[in-house]
Amino acid sequence: MNTPKSAHRFSPTCNCCVSRRTFLASAAAVGATALLSGQDAAAQGAPAKLIDTHHHFYPPAYQKAWADWEDARKIPHLGVQLSWTPQQDIEAMDKNGITTAVLSLPSTPGVWFDGAAGSAHDIARMCSDFAAEMVRDHPGRYGLFAPLSMMDIDATLKEIEYVFDTLHADGVNLQTNYGDKWLGDAAYKPVLEELNRRKAVAYVHPLVASCCGRLSVGAFPAVIEVPHDTTRTVTSLLLSGSFARERDIKWLFSHGGGTIPFLAGRIEAFYEQRARGASGFAPDGIEAEFRRLYYDTANATHPAAMAALMKLVPVSQITYGTDYPYFPLNQIDNLRQLNLPAADLAGIASGNATRLLPRLSA
Repeated sequence: MNTPKSAHRFSPTCNCCVSRRTFLASAAAVGATALLSGQDAAAQGAPAKLIDTHHHFYPPAYQKAWADWEDARKIPHLGVQLSWTPQQDIEAMDKNGITTAVLSLPSTPGVWFDGAAGSAHDIARMCSDFAAEMVRDHPGRYGLFAPLSMMDIDATLKEIEYVFDTLHADGVNLQTNYGDKWLGDAAYKPVLEELNRRKAVAYVHPLVASCCGRLSVGAFPAVIEVPHDTTRTVTSLLLSGSFARERDIKWLFSHGGGTIPFLAGRIEAFYEQRARGASGFAPDGIEAEFRRLYYDTANATHPAAMAALMKLVPVSQITYGTDYPYFPLNQIDNLRQLNLPAADLAGIASGNATRLLPRLSA
């Protein structure tokens, strides 16, 4: 089945891309200084194992394509993705006590670069192959959420076959949206059906939707629109019945679920009556659907954000994530300050990730 190109083509606005990069550069600088003192860190002790489920990578050919893409749009480069190397990555992990990192691509420009479906497929293959080589070269240090192009459904189904059967990826790497469609859209049903058949882990990273880059109130679009886009795609998967229908996909959403913890009650208030029952899109109730999902802690370790998330879902559904290199690897220090029970902290640090991704337990 081929999906019309118009269903998947998108072009991030330049002001959105510039603002996101400026925001991330500032946030990374601020985040790097937000450390516990050595004495405070020692008081609670570091978890024996720390798995980062939100960790980006940049093959050299991808770095060049990104730089060319930004140059064509007069977008200033954000140095972190262009200066990244595998060696630097391992050194940073060692310095911050990261045992294992699960590799994934950033969301903008993903593998699309405003190109044709075939080009996106080629970039996705190249990136997956590069990351798989990192996994092989550093046993036990990396996992892989393989990117999918999503512009042509038939090609995407072949990509799924390749990354699981040939590369043995730990899961797939999806965006919250592709132009004007979120993941619950009917266009993606064949992809979700295949991921469900494979009982796959689907890691979802948000971006500023093409519709919303200019909805600014003075803040960088990434500040408000990125977390809201996670909520948009979660809601689309809920209301479309995808969560209930594709029951065997194990979903992992970024940044503490975006604004889902805050808006869960409002979504439930509008839709709970329609959701329940044998013919409903959430037979066990909307909150039960949200509690089944996994959420990472990347840039969501503020006490208020964690309190909302842990009130909505059990700690067993939360994995440690950093959004490195845009944000620092040491965000576990923020979680230590929450005075969580030792078992809960250990679960977030690694136990929940190894249950989600059993290969990482070795």
